[in-house]
Amino acid sequence: MTDAVQTLAARSAAERRLKRRYAAERRFRLFGVLAIAAALGFLALLLGRIVEQGHTAFVNHVVEVELYLDPARIDPAYPAGANYDQLIAEQMLARLGVEDDPATARSAAMRQLMSPGFGFQAMARVREDPSLIGQRIVLRAPIGDDADLYFKGDISREEPAATRRLSDEQLLWLDELKARGEVQRRFNTQLFTNSDSTQPELAGVLGAVIGSALMLMVTALLAIPLGVGAAVYLEEFAPRNRLTGLIEVNINNLAAVPSIVYGLLGLAVFINWMHLPRSSPLVGGLVLALMSLPTVIIATRSALKAVPPSIREAALAMGASRTQSVLHHVLPLALPGVMTGAILALAHALGETAPLLLIGMVSFVPGIPDGITAPSGALPVLVYIWENAAERAFHERTAAAILVLLAFMIVMNAAAIMLRRHFERRW
Repeated sequence: MTDAVQTLAARSAAERRLKRRYAAERRFRLFGVLAIAAALGFLALLLGRIVEQGHTAFVNHVVEVELYLDPARIDPAYPAGANYDQLIAEQMLARLGVEDDPATARSAAMRQLMSPGFGFQAMARVREDPSLIGQRIVLRAPIGDDADLYFKGDISREEPAATRRLSDEQLLWLDELKARGEVQRRFNTQLFTNSDSTQPELAGVLGAVIGSALMLMVTALLAIPLGVGAAVYLEEFAPRNRLTGLIEVNINNLAAVPSIVYGLLGLAVFINWMHLPRSSPLVGGLVLALMSLPTVIIATRSALKAVPPSIREAALAMGASRTQSVLHHVLPLALPGVMTGAILALAHALGETAPLLLIGMVSFVPGIPDGITAPSGALPVLVYIWENAAERAFHERTAAAILVLLAFMIVMNAAAIMLRRHFERRW
């Protein structure tokens, strides 16, 4: 009787422990699901906020202007000296049936609505063909940034006139142009074909994209060969002693150094000492290469460690030298991990801003770089510049530039996955 009671008690205690174990396992799974849901929720919130703020930058409003090139106000010998913006403003007022009055500065108000792009186009065409003076030409360009914000609903009539950037009269002119069908909503191709500009409606990301691509090219050409070579030596050939141990510890520590420290190093060494051109993809690539080296070395060593020792032993048993076994057998099998680590390191370098600010890439660069030594911008720095700009229209372009940067990084990560699957081998 006593044995039966003890057996029942032991069984009951075992069942209680089993229930607690299952309950703990369910709670652990629930915590994991909640953690994933929270991470996805924050990611969706972040992306949703960026898309909400930046999707309007991918469209703009375009106006066609018929301009009479008055020969009394344009000198054929010096066409750049004419005030084309004033000509356009006066003729736009005449088309709307509004009398220009210097006392009310109506032409200045109209110039605020029209983009300087019209004046640049007119001057370029007259320079190319002076015989156009005295004739009428048709110009097509985005409308001014404030007018564009009005058509997008970011400027409302309900706002107090004292705080609104556009007057009631200017809003009437815009409504009249819209009613006549002279304002058209188009996909903003200039966002991808123009470089940076002081005018939001003319600003684009092309110069920054090319600058980032040139920097990544310099970074890849330096960081990947040096990083892979250092990792192969440390993992396969270096003797195990205090010196190599110290090197390994320092490499791991360098991977955790703040990126701004690399910017200070680049400023001191590459610019102040080597006198390399400031704000160039060459200096930016060198700084990012130094920052990426520890990551490439660590990823490559991990990929080499993952190759089974039997591969090395089999190659040596067949008469291959140690170098041949590493280069012909071990490294090709580790190549997917090496390439994944390298591309992820480059993707991380693509989003760095602090080191680029210290080497001068925060300066305004209106053109497109034609080489690695030319002044250039970068996508993360462009985001920083636009977000700190005073013009309201730059804020939506900031979010659009962030979306372009995220797309660039997604493409690089997708390339890493595809390369890993393509070169992956099973043993």
